[in-house]
Amino acid sequence: MDDVLCYRKHLGAGWLTLNRPADLNSLTADLLREIAARLTEAATDPTLAALVFTGAGRAFCAGADLKVLDALPQAERDKSTAALLALASATFTAIADFPKPVIAAVNGIATAGGLELILACDVVIAAKGARIGDGHANYGLLPGAGASVRLPRRIGASRAKYLFFTGELVAAEALIAAGLVNEVVDRADLVPRVDAIVSAIAKKSPLGLARMKQLANFSLDGASEAQSLALEHAVGVLHTSSHDRNEGIAAFKGRRAPKFEGR
Repeated sequence: MDDVLCYRKHLGAGWLTLNRPADLNSLTADLLREIAARLTEAATDPTLAALVFTGAGRAFCAGADLKVLDALPQAERDKSTAALLALASATFTAIADFPKPVIAAVNGIATAGGLELILACDVVIAAKGARIGDGHANYGLLPGAGASVRLPRRIGASRAKYLFFTGELVAAEALIAAGLVNEVVDRADLVPRVDAIVSAIAKKSPLGLARMKQLANFSLDGASEAQSLALEHAVGVLHTSSHDRNEGIAAFKGRRAPKFEGR
């Protein structure tokens, strides 16, 4: 049996490919556990500048595998559904909090849990033809891995409610102005474009990027403006004594490329 998640290191990024193409890369407990294990491994890998999520075949991710759950007896189905939702929520929160930039390379359809995976990522690059939506309302379901919280914060309440209420799949191009998608490229250019972004990220201070992400996430997680500014100041003062900050200043003065070490 093929691995449900394929992992490879490529040009400074860890690529995690959801590998259930016949099932539109729908999420199972096994797949989520594999993602969680790779996150733990990648977090301390100094050779990685970023993580990239993509899907095998024609879909990015079509959400939870409802067929697996529906095949269970009622009592077991309810328990397994609750466990799957808890695992998905925890895994996607770990992605959102991952200390390195995370990119979604959206190769095709992304709905329900697939949208929630996108929302946990920092940068979203989509292939032409990719369609994105929530979809839970189509089956009388509710978001269970972050969409009800992250989608309104990402694209605003009105746009988010439209996707929630209609269940529509929207062309990725239409979601650039909404702030959900950064870029849409030809399908053949999806990997090269992500490679170029990773290459740019890899030249930056890993410590600086981790702290920038921490600060941005803190401000988005309901902190007040005063709290966010206070944390920015505190982290900025701490960062002043870091190797990477001092190396960056020295490189600027010496008109050379900095050699960051992530400390």
